[in-house]
Amino acid sequence: MDLNLKSKVALVCAASEGLGKAAALELAKEGSKVAICSRNKEKLFLAKQEIVNETGAVVETFEADLSVHKDIKELHADVEKKLGEIEVLVNNVGGPPPGTFENLSDEDWQIAINLTMMSALRMSHLVLPKMKEKKWGRIINISSVSVKTPVRNLFLSNSIRLGVLGWAKALSDEVGKDGITVNTVCPGSTRTNRITTLFSVTAKETGQTLKEIEKISAQSIPMRRIGEPQELAALIAFLASERASYMTGLAIQVDGGSARGYF
Repeated sequence: MDLNLKSKVALVCAASEGLGKAAALELAKEGSKVAICSRNKEKLFLAKQEIVNETGAVVETFEADLSVHKDIKELHADVEKKLGEIEVLVNNVGGPPPGTFENLSDEDWQIAINLTMMSALRMSHLVLPKMKEKKWGRIINISSVSVKTPVRNLFLSNSIRLGVLGWAKALSDEVGKDGITVNTVCPGSTRTNRITTLFSVTAKETGQTLKEIEKISAQSIPMRRIGEPQELAALIAFLASERASYMTGLAIQVDGGSARGYF
């Protein structure tokens, strides 16, 4: 299937590892010119080498802290200068840390809102004018299945990601007439450093091994396994394509069936 993404300029945020890197790799496979950003220069370099070696695509790296508004504005300007106008934006950041409600401070909430929500709003605000001019654009947010089914001990993620989802739905209504789609992908347990960290917290609490925790976690998933990053990346590439031109305002989980509701 030709996704018609050849030479499209795509920015994938927080793409030095995990789901972001998998999304960048998949878009590169489709021939997109890919910009990846992260706070970690060394990991960015390694991610670029891996993607270029596998695909031969044009890949540019940008150091940026997505919790800093100035960095976001500079990132947008630098990507446009090197690659051109951004046509596909994948909003992504590392998930907020786990914690019970009683243990979270006002500062914890403010930090999480600024990173998880404001980074997506600020980045999208910058790319929309050129997308509207072209009458074409794709905004895809990497979220979590926690927007469908709250996850134990993830108060920050459970709460703030729903705010992003509400914003994305409202934005899809506003920009649909301009040929721009706005969608959100919601991964469940997926083999990334993030899930390893969460499993480590549980292992510390229970005295079990990581392998035991993963096996127990998989038992609650109908497919009885943890997901792989490329499985989410395939959906992101499809949503970025012309093939998905009539799909917008959606929140689609890739979770092996773990979310128990339809909506």
